[in-house]
Amino acid sequence: MDLMEYQAKELFARHGVPVMLGRVIDDPTDAPAAARALGGRVVVKAQVKAGGRGKAGGVKLAGSPEEAEAKARDILGMDIKGHTVRQVLLAPAADIAAEYYLSFLVDRANREYLCIASTEGGVEIEEVAHTNPDAIAKVPIDPLIGVDAAKAAEIVAAAEFPAEAAVVVQRLWDVFVAEDASLVEVNPLVKLGDGSLEALDGKVTLDGNAAYRHPDHADFEDRAAADPLEAAAQAKGLNYVKLDGSVGIIGNGAGLVMSTLDVVAYAGARPANFLDIGGGASAEVMANGLEIILSDPQVRSVFVNVFGGITACDAVANGVVQAFELLASRGEAVSKPLVVRLDGNNAEEGRRILDRAALAGLERVDTMDGAAVRAAELAA
Repeated sequence: MDLMEYQAKELFARHGVPVMLGRVIDDPTDAPAAARALGGRVVVKAQVKAGGRGKAGGVKLAGSPEEAEAKARDILGMDIKGHTVRQVLLAPAADIAAEYYLSFLVDRANREYLCIASTEGGVEIEEVAHTNPDAIAKVPIDPLIGVDAAKAAEIVAAAEFPAEAAVVVQRLWDVFVAEDASLVEVNPLVKLGDGSLEALDGKVTLDGNAAYRHPDHADFEDRAAADPLEAAAQAKGLNYVKLDGSVGIIGNGAGLVMSTLDVVAYAGARPANFLDIGGGASAEVMANGLEIILSDPQVRSVFVNVFGGITACDAVANGVVQAFELLASRGEAVSKPLVVRLDGNNAEEGRRILDRAALAGLERVDTMDGAAVRAAELAA
């Protein structure tokens, strides 16, 4: 889960990272009072989960409370890289003496963590890497040791930061580890006119696999921006991602579902979703999956692609039959054509179960490519 700037700063503050939290508003008429409380001269910043806000016009300096309202009115409702701005952060204007870049991230290729730091903060790190790669320090971090005082000093020396930045480096590492983040980025980390340091911006990506350890992270979810189908699927415990096509997809196993998306595309159609029901194919799971997919008005056909392994195909077939019955009992009868392909453990028995059931609108095709072609034809 990516956080907005103000949310990242809230996490920073919990771990002692120097920040100014500012005020978040969604109504421009609230800007003057917020700006006065922050000293009058403020920066108005769009709150979206996208980079390049400044280049897009989503970050503006306001010299007075009245100007803050005008700037907020300009920014609210903007589209930045497909994200609608629903909130802005008003932050006190800072007396900046120097800008730095600092981030911690997972280095999957080397199976360790990595710190990236640069004295050229305030611009996108990709731009720095392209124009001045020597200005970027990359310091590997042993997961078993982390960032202790010695490692923090090493990072500061490699990046040519002021010595006092070592404390901030350690505290940002605390955010990275304690909050189970896969990315913590500050751009810029600034040295103010009085010599103190402040995280002027913040970007954090939290690892959803660790959400069970952090129930408070649910407060960071942007429910207003969430796709309603994805939200409904999440509430049912389904691994679902909305796409923009017309063929609904259900499969068991992420790899098989990804392959199914490909074969549907090769067949000339566009997948409407990613839905992995995993190893279980109970009637309830299948019914919930079908309910979510069929409620998508873009869906014209559904391709159920199952390879029987631990869960045998006869169990899947019974799940499909019972799902039809369950949906009918809810008043949500299956109204769009389904193409089902079963292969693997007990495939023949699963096919017999579906043939005997003679479910309205369900077609059984034995091969994956053939089923994809038929689903594409039905969606056309």
